[in-house]
Amino acid sequence: MKLWMIYLIIVNLAALVLMYSDKQRAIRHHWRIPERTLFLSAIIGGSIGAIAGMYLFHHKTRHWYFVIGMPAILVAQIAAWVLLFR
Repeated sequence: MKLWMIYLIIVNLAALVLMYSDKQRAIRHHWRIPERTLFLSAIIGGSIGAIAGMYLFHHKTRHWYFVIGMPAILVAQIAAWVLLFR
């Protein structure tokens, strides 16, 4: 269980940093991080970090597929967690 917690902390921090980095790149008109990479970071366990990054940095909040998709991933992960460990 301890390894899972460490993994989740690292993945969520990585998702948060990806959102921040992509926002900074957007501001500077530089090469952007692909949206599929942002979603993949959420799917592998970083959904809380991705959602936090969206709203902390005001990034991707106008895209409906992020506004709906990221919380949907989180809900699916919570449901899977509950089903696996009850």
